[in-house]
Amino acid sequence: MAKSVNIKKGDTVKVIAGKDKGAEGKVIQVLREEQRVIVEGVNRIKRHTKVVNQGGRAGTTGGIITAEAPIHVSNVMLVEGDGVTRIGFRRDEVTKRRPDGSTYKAERSVRISRKTGKEI
Repeated sequence: MAKSVNIKKGDTVKVIAGKDKGAEGKVIQVLREEQRVIVEGVNRIKRHTKVVNQGGRAGTTGGIITAEAPIHVSNVMLVEGDGVTRIGFRRDEVTKRRPDGSTYKAERSVRISRKTGKEI
């Protein structure tokens, strides 16, 4: 079973290690199984592609494509305000409503900033 990743798609993160150290960007995709994230504008690689003429007009053109490669989650930190923070979790008690109209108490897990304690 893969360890849970606290970073989510759409989060703004800062790279804290590697060749792109100091760069900030938005998370495009989270690869939970590999514990990696793809960050916009970070860890860009060039891939050389061939011209493929299979299927008539539906062929791909060749050339050099620049794309973002995955980066390990341990090398990024969540940006909050003007700095970075670790992520914690807090269980909040909420009142939920059943389809028949009756209510009941339940707990909801929320992400919080370890630096300020505020909800993310």
